[in-house]
Amino acid sequence: MTVFENVAYPLKLRGASRPEMRTKVADILALVGLEGLEDRPTPALSGGQQQRVALARALVFSPRVLLLDEPLSNLDAQLREDMRRELKLLQQRVRITVMFVTHDQIEALSLSDRIAIMKFGELEQVGTPEEVYYKPATPFVRDFLGKTFLLPGKVGAVSDRHVHVEVQGIGHDLSI
Repeated sequence: MTVFENVAYPLKLRGASRPEMRTKVADILALVGLEGLEDRPTPALSGGQQQRVALARALVFSPRVLLLDEPLSNLDAQLREDMRRELKLLQQRVRITVMFVTHDQIEALSLSDRIAIMKFGELEQVGTPEEVYYKPATPFVRDFLGKTFLLPGKVGAVSDRHVHVEVQGIGHDLSI
C-alpha cells in the first residue's frame, strides 16, 4: 500500500467518505512530518518514516487513548533518540493519553508523566519519573532503573579543591 492507503485504511473500514479521508490523512501526515509522501509505497520508506506511518494510521481516527507497545525497539540508537523526542512533542500537540510499553529505562523516564513498573505481571510501583527514580519502592525498581540510590549526607568543611562530606556518620573528602 502507499502511505496514503496505509494511513486511510482505518477510515475506510469505518466508512468515511473520500473527501473526509483526504482531509484527515493530509492533516495527520503533516502532523507526523510525512507530507508529500502520500503516493510512496510504505515499504520503500526508511525505518523512522515507517514508524511515523504506523503512528499516523493509529492517530487518524482521533483516538482518546493510544497504546504503543515497544514502538522504537527495532530502530538504531540515533533514530530511536530522534523518535523519542518527536513522540514527546507529538503527544503534547495532540493532547491524548498515551500508554507506552517499553523495557528501555531512558524511554520510560524521558517520555512519561507517570510510570508503572511491573515485575512478572505484578505492579511494583507507580509514580512520576522523579518519584520512581529517587524513591524506588522496591529493590527491583531500584535495580531496573540502573541500581542508582541516594545516600543521605551533610556537607561539612569546604576549601578551594575539597569538600568534606559526612555520609551516614563516615566522613569522606571529595575533590571537585
